[in-house]
Amino acid sequence: MPKILAMMLLVFSGLSAHAADKDNAPWGVGNVNDIKYKPQRVVYDVASGSLAHFELVLDRASYLSKVYKADPFSASIVIVLHGNEIPFFATENYAKYKELMIRAQSLTYDEVIKFRMCRIAAKGHGYDPKDIHAFVEIVPMADAEIIRLQQEENHAYMR
Repeated sequence: MPKILAMMLLVFSGLSAHAADKDNAPWGVGNVNDIKYKPQRVVYDVASGSLAHFELVLDRASYLSKVYKADPFSASIVIVLHGNEIPFFATENYAKYKELMIRAQSLTYDEVIKFRMCRIAAKGHGYDPKDIHAFVEIVPMADAEIIRLQQEENHAYMR
């Protein structure tokens, strides 16, 4: 008899949990569609002055690189910098942003992720190319580079 009672308790507790789910989730709950993504070409348009926001951009690019299996022959992730994040990359600010710069530079090892900086925007912040860490490529203009990457190298646009 105790076994039957225990089984009934299990059944009823499962039913009440299921009923509670129906009350809170009338359409059911989410599930994962395990899509296998093939490597793509992406350009991130970045103009951020917030350290937290910029770290989020690095998180997204890093995770995307992992999804693409860090395949430098098929994937390309270019982060174009042209906002208030530029001082993070200035060599004079290395001590202040050391951990961030070590992380950013380490993302370039597999050559999937690349950083490009707008020379005009850098100049607006008082920096010349010689003032920026060498793992960042300086380009004449961010907007023109983003358009070029989209039109000539088939990069999808991300903000």
